Amino acid sequence: MLATLARVATVRRSGLRPGPGSRRGLWTGRPQADTDNVKPLEGVKILDLTRVLAGPFATMNLGDLGAEVIKVERPGAGDDTRTWGPPFVGTESTYFLSVNRNKKSIAVNIKDPNGVKIIKELAAICDVFVENYVPGKLSALGLGYADIDRIAPHVVYCSITGYGQTGPLSQRAGYDAVASAVSGLMHITGPEDGDPVRPGVAMTDLATGLYACGAIMAGLIQRYKTGKGLFIDCNLLSSQVACLTQVAGNYLIARKEAKRWGTAHGSIVPYQILNLPELIDDCKYKTNHLRVQNRKELIRILSARFEEAMTSEWLHRFEGSGVPYGPINNMKNVFAEPQVLHNDLIMEMKHPTVGKISVPGTKVSCQLLGCEQQDSWDSQPAHPGRPQIGAECSSWETSSPCWGWRRILLCYSNFRGSLCLWKLKV
Repeated sequence: MLATLARVATVRRSGLRPGPGSRRGLWTGRPQADTDNVKPLEGVKILDLTRVLAGPFATMNLGDLGAEVIKVERPGAGDDTRTWGPPFVGTESTYFLSVNRNKKSIAVNIKDPNGVKIIKELAAICDVFVENYVPGKLSALGLGYADIDRIAPHVVYCSITGYGQTGPLSQRAGYDAVASAVSGLMHITGPEDGDPVRPGVAMTDLATGLYACGAIMAGLIQRYKTGKGLFIDCNLLSSQVACLTQVAGNYLIARKEAKRWGTAHGSIVPYQILNLPELIDDCKYKTNHLRVQNRKELIRILSARFEEAMTSEWLHRFEGSGVPYGPINNMKNVFAEPQVLHNDLIMEMKHPTVGKISVPGTKVSCQLLGCEQQDSWDSQPAHPGRPQIGAECSSWETSSPCWGWRRILLCYSNFRGSLCLWKLKV
């Protein structure tokens, strides 16, 4: 069965579909002429074995772009973040809800041989396989890249780990707080004279998810060119070190050790004069280089000036001045900000058990040139509800033109093992 699936999937998914002028194209499952409001990744199938944040954030972004994401969860428990709270909405964790839209859920015990078989059969008819287990864990179960490549050589396989596939830390589990400490992010975050602090959100996880999302899309283009899948290695440590940018450059090039600056900037000091004529001709502040050298004194003068008026008054004064400015918003003010509302960054959805909820909306907007419709393809997600554990297991019968398969999934699960039966009919 697996060999047959692999052969058929290779033909259908190789990216070598003949076309006019022998052009090669990704299989989209729809007429090429019908392009209005087609999401970029429509027709792409993703098998998602990730949990917590980095992986789910990556696959959610891919789902926002039109991919069909099948989230594989543990029977009974599901994704770890389903229990991370409070707050909860009904029985749903708001943490889980925030990074798992546009997904379907199935419950499979991958420690059971039958569960492994199910995952392989799914992989054979998917385009992308994403996992975030400790290196070697899935290989021991028969679900590593080499195992999937044998039955589905067209698959783009993305592994998200804490520290990489090899090396002295590779067998450690990846946690955002630890990776942000090891990578140097915490060292440069916090008040100038205070202790290192963790950023307010898990930036290392989120950056890794974005790197993975981009790499997967690049992998799909690579398959379009070669007809072959590939292996992608994303890890928290590498992603965050790459994000150190100029801070890392200062050390690697000039051997200048980094420090914390609070809300200030290590290489730039404000130069706008706020009705302080005595500073205009002061030689200590003529250039940015001099302002950096005299940072503390200048910041003290400017801080005293800012304390003379309320934030709203300063916002009014700066309006139209050409000076970059903005308030430090709390969450209430963030989601009342006119530009946030204009950008449709609040997305309302109907959840199958808790009703209407609001979450941060999609981050990227694209629209076809010449399209007269006001709504671009990104205006609403394909599947607004969040997946319940194994929601697709009870009965799933689809005739998707993208797969070209009639699919029936019957699932009977308990806490000891997966007793799922996946049947494929041409």
